[in-house]
Amino acid sequence: MTRQTTAKAGIMDPITTEIIQSSLTAITDEMFATMRKTAMSSIIYEVLDFGVAMMDAAGNLASSGSGIPGFIGMLEPGVRSVIKKFDPATHVFPGDIFMTNIPHHGGVSHLNDVVLVLPVFVEGQLIAWLANKAHWVDIGGSFPGSISADAVDVYQEGLQLPCIKVIESGKTNQSVLDILAMNSRMPDITIGDFWAGIASMRAGERRLLSLVEKYGFNAVMFAITDYIATGEAMSLKALKALPKGTFKAADITDGGTPICVSISISDTEFLVDLRGNPPQSKDAFNASFDATFVGVQMIYKSIAGSQSVANAGTFRPLKLLVDDDSMFAAQYPAAMSVYYETSIMLFDLMWKALAPILPEFLPAGHYASICGTFMGGPHPETGKNHSIVEPQIGGWGACYDRDGLNALYTGYHGDTFNVPVEIAEQRNGIMIDKLSLNEEPGGEGEFIGGKGINLHYRILHDDWWITMAYVRSKNGPWGLNGGLEGSTNYVSILRKDGSEQQYSSCTAIPLKKDDVVKVATANGGGYGAPKDRPVAKVLEDIKNGYITKERAFEIYGVKNELQ
Repeated sequence: MTRQTTAKAGIMDPITTEIIQSSLTAITDEMFATMRKTAMSSIIYEVLDFGVAMMDAAGNLASSGSGIPGFIGMLEPGVRSVIKKFDPATHVFPGDIFMTNIPHHGGVSHLNDVVLVLPVFVEGQLIAWLANKAHWVDIGGSFPGSISADAVDVYQEGLQLPCIKVIESGKTNQSVLDILAMNSRMPDITIGDFWAGIASMRAGERRLLSLVEKYGFNAVMFAITDYIATGEAMSLKALKALPKGTFKAADITDGGTPICVSISISDTEFLVDLRGNPPQSKDAFNASFDATFVGVQMIYKSIAGSQSVANAGTFRPLKLLVDDDSMFAAQYPAAMSVYYETSIMLFDLMWKALAPILPEFLPAGHYASICGTFMGGPHPETGKNHSIVEPQIGGWGACYDRDGLNALYTGYHGDTFNVPVEIAEQRNGIMIDKLSLNEEPGGEGEFIGGKGINLHYRILHDDWWITMAYVRSKNGPWGLNGGLEGSTNYVSILRKDGSEQQYSSCTAIPLKKDDVVKVATANGGGYGAPKDRPVAKVLEDIKNGYITKERAFEIYGVKNELQ
């Protein structure tokens, strides 16, 4: 490959530049598709609990692919953690691949979310970085699935990978893979997902090098720089259209702890102030600074700018103030395995602060919990140790002009899907007794909140276990303009003997054959006073099973006339 350049006018040609920029997006899309098609675990190939991205040579986000936004946004600091440890001028070479998973050191959410990074070279010059981040089902540690809200430090949560070279100049460090396999309760799945991540990045590398060969080195480098500058210009334009001022919100965690946020918007800056929030906790409800900043990015992206461009320039107007050692910027060795519940609480809190001034963008509160459900044990067909990871879908809040949406993932999830019943039963060795909309009351108003779900897993083998941690288990999603609060998230376990116990958080609780794990996710908050909902709509709600006759009379004063 030669470093042939286009003519000087060609470098600046906007058509060519836009074609190259569209190709950058296509590259990350292909990386995403490759990971999805080659991964071993259903949390990746069905739920799509991963993200991919391309950074420029300095580590700035250049192109983001599909996937969970909270993963994509963290790949930029993930790459920068590699640059910080390994000087690109002297310690990074073609064929190298890096691995990291320690959240306190940058670009990682918790130990399960393993980041892989590949540098791309042209004629010995570093031109870009490709990165992949995916949730691995088990990374060792004290608890099955490497997840526990009760963990007191990161040492209990699994194997730590301190930004290492797992492949050096094309040669795999087999010792690292052996350590990974020996520390995982599901070694075949773990190693399979590792190689899927490698395949994803190598697919992106091939496409990027082909792009350089086709259009020339300088043209591609110009297009990347211009793309980031375009992202910043679009972001500043969108920022100017937002309401100006300082907007605040407060809430109470399920544990009774107050949390708060202040958001200040000017023509040039979107400032989120989290100072004064609680210190990091002695359990796993902690988030890193990078995980918190990604939450800021996501709420900003939902209200400002084109949805088609997301790169380093897009987020340059963002500023975050947070106390060190707080729950939103926990320090090593704080446990973080359920960081996602802390992050979704913050995401929802920022949403709550902005929803009253941006009703066209933000509805009332949604179920606001990842509802990560971890179960495992001997597979009933093979007897091998098996575990599953499933975030759950729930109800979204009502808008100023329509009812909320039923059974969707949170605003934090992005392009994520629930595992189909058929896949869950075929691959995971469980039976789905029920999957329906949540019939509990909550979320009434002029416009009603969307429904959560009831999902019942029947266990088919002894010696299984469940771990989970759901927030919004005490206080339901908030309503707007007089709309009522939604219902709550929880799990109950119905034992074979008929006894039943409800949980908002548990770690490795034993399950036996024919026990039923009953997941309930919240209905979203309502919008507007219930008295303003037309009688015809209330009667339709009764007909559709969204509300009982008794509840309709209690809240709306309407009796069912459909006999």
